[in-house]
Amino acid sequence: MQQTKQEETRLLNVEDLVLHFRASKGVVQAVDGVDFHLDYNEAVVIIGESGCGKTSLAKAILRLLPRNVHAYTGKIHLEGKNIMELSDTNFRRQVRWIKMSLVPQAAMNALNPVIRVGDQVAEPAMIHMGLDKEKAMEQAKQMFQHVGVPIDFITRYPFELSGGMRQRVAIAMALVTVPDLIVLDEPTSALDVLTQANIMNLLKRIKKEMGTSFILITHDVGTSSELADSAAVMYAGQVVEMSDAFRFFSEPKHPYSRMLMASVPRLREKIEPDFIIGQPPSLINPPTGCRFADRCPQRFERCAEDPPMIVLDEKLRVKCWLYLDEGEAT
Repeated sequence: MQQTKQEETRLLNVEDLVLHFRASKGVVQAVDGVDFHLDYNEAVVIIGESGCGKTSLAKAILRLLPRNVHAYTGKIHLEGKNIMELSDTNFRRQVRWIKMSLVPQAAMNALNPVIRVGDQVAEPAMIHMGLDKEKAMEQAKQMFQHVGVPIDFITRYPFELSGGMRQRVAIAMALVTVPDLIVLDEPTSALDVLTQANIMNLLKRIKKEMGTSFILITHDVGTSSELADSAAVMYAGQVVEMSDAFRFFSEPKHPYSRMLMASVPRLREKIEPDFIIGQPPSLINPPTGCRFADRCPQRFERCAEDPPMIVLDEKLRVKCWLYLDEGEAT
């Protein structure tokens, strides 16, 4: 299918992305027909319960695939080019860490404990940009300044740094090749509240100063609202809602999104947080029809059929039969 003019001007456009894994009990449908997009200098937050496929989506976009892949299909247009058509070698040379990079989950533990952090940050610049060690170290120092790490820390080992500083080093490593897009998988997990706020302020400053776009994968709805321009909600391997951040955080549409937001404690409102009854379905044998139907208080007969993604306007799409008469099914 030919891209529209609008899609060609976007940084990232993901269409019908599938990533299934082989497991001892069957095929895990971790990412099952996901569509979403991201503009230049934009941050999208992807939220959902544990096991909904958020981290698998990040791996699918960056093609960081394990050996037990059963299916990996779809289209990922980066700057108008379908990078799914690239060979693994060309993807590694042209895309990964050049155009987009990753701050992995548990990034504080991803650093090599026996190598100085400056050498670790400089390494991607040497491998992917072809810089010699001296120039790569200068690039690393610039990134240290961007993320607020003192330059003299460049000779330290990871165990000599606090958790917040190690997280900043991981972000510097992702930034060192100056990619257009950074995928952050739970960047504030295992950090105290003050450090979480500092990391989010850092990301906002990087977005403003460097024009970097972010995909932020997180459980922390409250913290993510500080950075997000748009929000995508995942459930059972699918995106069930995508909206601009202001409308999503103030008035989510999908029943799951509303229940998810109702579970977040409020500081300035006397509203008790609610909980979502039941458990997410197995991704090995997901239900037919709407995958949220068994837990949905608004379920009706048509939910036995798989709902289409319904476009309510340019920035709002919902995968729910409740909105069929309000928008256009795709």
